[in-house]
Amino acid sequence: MPKVRKIPQRMCVGCQEMKSKKELIRVVRTPQDSIEIDPTGKKSGRGAYVCPRVECMQRACKEKRLEKALQRQISKEIYETLIQRLNS
Repeated sequence: MPKVRKIPQRMCVGCQEMKSKKELIRVVRTPQDSIEIDPTGKKSGRGAYVCPRVECMQRACKEKRLEKALQRQISKEIYETLIQRLNS
C-alpha cells in the first residue's frame, strides 16, 4: 500500500482561505528586519502567506493583516514593491 503524503496547508492573510503551501507566496520578515518575498519558502524569519493575486495583497495591506502576521509596521513603499513583484 502506497504511503499517503500530507500536503502542508497555510492560510492566505488576504482572503483567509486555506490553500496548499505551494500555491501561496511567502512574505518574510528577516532577522535584519527587512520585509521581502521569499520564492523558496526557506528563508529564516517570520513568514506570512499570500495568494499570488494582487487583490489578496491589497486586502492584506488595507486591513493591516500582513503587519499583524509579521509583527512589524510596514511602510507604503514596501507594500508597493511587494505588489509590483506580484505583477511581474
